[in-house]
Amino acid sequence: MEKVVADPRPAKQPWNKSSKLASFKGGRGIADATLIALAVVLAGVVFSLLLSVLWSVISAGAGAMSPQFLYQNNRYISTTTSLEYGGVGHAILGTLWLVLLATLVALPLGLAIAVYLTQSQSKLRNLVRSITQALAGLPSVVSGLFVLSIISFLGAQKSGIFGALALFPLMLPTVARVAEEALRLVPADLRLAALGLGAPNYRAFFQVILPAAKSGIITALLLGLARVVGETAPLILTIQANNGTNLNPFDGGVATLPTYIYGFISAGYASSITRAWGASLVLLILVGILFITARLLTADKKKKAKK
Repeated sequence: MEKVVADPRPAKQPWNKSSKLASFKGGRGIADATLIALAVVLAGVVFSLLLSVLWSVISAGAGAMSPQFLYQNNRYISTTTSLEYGGVGHAILGTLWLVLLATLVALPLGLAIAVYLTQSQSKLRNLVRSITQALAGLPSVVSGLFVLSIISFLGAQKSGIFGALALFPLMLPTVARVAEEALRLVPADLRLAALGLGAPNYRAFFQVILPAAKSGIITALLLGLARVVGETAPLILTIQANNGTNLNPFDGGVATLPTYIYGFISAGYASSITRAWGASLVLLILVGILFITARLLTADKKKKAKK
């Protein structure tokens, strides 16, 4: 009789679709869980660093905070004067004044760029968008150096208007990009409905699209303000330091919170360093107010959209 020899190779297991799918899902689940855990850890690290910065500014700046610190100037104050005298009132006014001047130019121009990018069909849109994005990466010190070269060329004196001019290219791209996104979020049905009712393009934009994107445009403005309110390098290069209150941006020096901080922290005395920390706390509060306001406006828009 013929002997039957068994095949030494292991028998092939039948293909099981459910087991293969479960194995694939299991591997993908492990990868997703790892990514989520890593994201949570990194978020915790960033949050811890943020709390550390906030605690440092608050704890070090609280020693300088007082009512007179918020409204007095430093006309007769030196770097070693007691903290009971002098304050940042003139620097707060100077900061708000320079930011306002920059806003008067950056807001309409940024909004015009956003309208052009969203409403026009021109072939130059990509070029305009590329230039705007390039401005977003412009170092602040380069902007200050450019304005400083203008001052030298004109033979003019440093003043607040040149500081506002240095802040303008830093604020413009933020306003333009956020306003562009706000206009893009407006449903196209609103525009089509307005055109279907016989409204011309300009009336459809000003009466329908622009009001619908109003909260987004306000958010763009506030984010642009928060972008430039703490800039130091361009202001050091373009304005003169002033210990008194000067509300004329075209003549004389103007004090701002960033330059105030830079001047007193550079002195090295205990009282001057405390004053710099106090000014940092005031600046942090101003930026926080801007971001909270932008957040509240965005939240209101989302609630209305849900209703």
